Amino acid sequence: MQRIAILAAILLFGFTSFSQAPQPQTELAAYIKANYTKREVMVPVRDGVKLFTSIYEPKDRSQKYPILLNRTPYSVRPYGPDEFRATLGPNPLFAREGYIFVYQDVRGRWMSEGEFENARPDIANTKPTEIDESTDTYDTIEWLIKNVEGNNGRVGTYGISYPGFYVSAGMIDSHPALKACSPQAPVSAWFNGDDMHHNGALFLAQNFAFFSNFGQPRPRPVSNNSYLTQWKGPQVVDAYNYFLQVGGLKEVADEYEKNLGFRIKFWDEMMARPNYDSWWKERNILYKLKNVKCAVMTVGGWYDNENLYGALKVYENVERMNPGIFNVLVVGPWDHGGWSRADGDWLGTAYFTEKTGEHYRKNIEVPFFDHFLKGKGSIDQIKEVNAFDTGSDTWRSFTAYEPENGTDTALYLTPDGGLSFEQPKSPGHDEYVSDPMRPIPYTQKITRNYPRDYMTEDQRFASTRPDVLVYQTEPLDRDITVVGNIKPSLFIASSGTDSDFIVKLIDVHPDDYRFPADKRPPENSAWSVFQPSGYQMLLRGEPMPARFRNSFEKPEPLVPNQPTRLSFVMPGVTHTFKKGHRIMVHIQSTWFPLVARNPQQYMANYKQGTQADFRKVSNRVYFGGSRSSAIILPVMK
Repeated sequence: MQRIAILAAILLFGFTSFSQAPQPQTELAAYIKANYTKREVMVPVRDGVKLFTSIYEPKDRSQKYPILLNRTPYSVRPYGPDEFRATLGPNPLFAREGYIFVYQDVRGRWMSEGEFENARPDIANTKPTEIDESTDTYDTIEWLIKNVEGNNGRVGTYGISYPGFYVSAGMIDSHPALKACSPQAPVSAWFNGDDMHHNGALFLAQNFAFFSNFGQPRPRPVSNNSYLTQWKGPQVVDAYNYFLQVGGLKEVADEYEKNLGFRIKFWDEMMARPNYDSWWKERNILYKLKNVKCAVMTVGGWYDNENLYGALKVYENVERMNPGIFNVLVVGPWDHGGWSRADGDWLGTAYFTEKTGEHYRKNIEVPFFDHFLKGKGSIDQIKEVNAFDTGSDTWRSFTAYEPENGTDTALYLTPDGGLSFEQPKSPGHDEYVSDPMRPIPYTQKITRNYPRDYMTEDQRFASTRPDVLVYQTEPLDRDITVVGNIKPSLFIASSGTDSDFIVKLIDVHPDDYRFPADKRPPENSAWSVFQPSGYQMLLRGEPMPARFRNSFEKPEPLVPNQPTRLSFVMPGVTHTFKKGHRIMVHIQSTWFPLVARNPQQYMANYKQGTQADFRKVSNRVYFGGSRSSAIILPVMK
């Protein structure tokens, strides 16, 4: 594969389909070659475009098999009828289960014809030749049912991240043969909470690196990436200093032209749209998930900063708009796609006592597809909401994502860095200086690789900074279980006219906390010598730009030094804060280079800001009296 010398490796891209990762020649690969045939076809769809499709069929013809379809923008490689994948299906167990496995390059990518469009909007399809990803999926299923011998008339779809988007899009106005869908970490709303932006704040490093490759136009159908232009600049090792020196987002965008010789069209389109306008709304699939007739199992990871929002919201919107169908949610202690490949007992310095990934693959994913596509086995063990409690290290089941026996409970900021369930009477405030030229790093391991385990990282490195406000409870006298969305309700002020406010929820372990005697982070982990006493385990972090405090469509500047309310919703948790632990909250205004720096002065389009536009400001957070800032936690009774 041709290497782009740069940024292509600042991180492992959030959109990468894990099923596409190179696999060694293993016993499973040998089994697949011995028991499957492969053919490659061009599947025609309603507007005449043909989509490149690889079909793996069992050699055993003594029975009929269901079809499992994966549609991807990341390539169905290896290409060639004699070149086989080393694993088939959603996880390695499926090859021996007996399915017809189908992989398809989506429209405009790799070997498929047509023009590619990022997060293609779903449309009404009022004319016979109008297309979207729903119609491409429908037409593909129609062709497969009629042209693949030995199928049993039932089809399932699955995919992680961007392929998860195609699962969600493909179940709109479902084909009658589509019986089971599993959107996993699905891209859903690129302005609101997935990948590109969280609450309108741009997630910089992972997306800039991703589009340096993915954003380059494909001139023709291709089976390799030799068409890609190589990056002319130096290889990036330290992403923190790289983005710090490049400057504002206008200068970041110019880096593409400087080092590739051309601009990235989609990046420029994003940079021209700082607010939640019609262009972004068209690409929000959540409100279009209608007329879904198949069983749906949405999967996500509590520590997936890219698409946890998508997983939670796809489940909620399918539930709301399609009453009566089988619709369930599974969320475990995983990073992006970790359920498909990892044991799931460790993530960075967090130890969860059991192999949650293995449990999911064997006891949830295989039974789901076997039941709905083969009529085989029971799914009684799959509940409405299947959530791993990352504090008590147990699987829990609920009848809704936010259970009825949970109560929104205010945890108030108090003087001297305290947190209390009792509202303080005396008013006050804490203040810090936010300097965009000295931004707070989001991890201790900022390199060209994206450390997915930063979401469980010990936060003591940040707790000592003067530009981080730290609040914590006394040691808890009982277990407190939180299930559902986290809702900061802050009263803030700034000497500037704009600033981000980032809230982090943290579980502080006791000073005598130890891993079990025979357990420690894996030897190949960056944390293999980590000492867990006093571990400040990050559970959730989320930015909120003050300009969007009242509306994502119509931003407003802050009035300097005037207190104002800032409330927003963070993706939830299922977590028990154990007796003897503390609950901690951080409030800060930079989280770099995960989140692009706010110029800290109001601009009509901050994405056109330059290095000269950054301003140092003093920010306040108020507590007590009529301006009692709090973090609202859904506490189980």
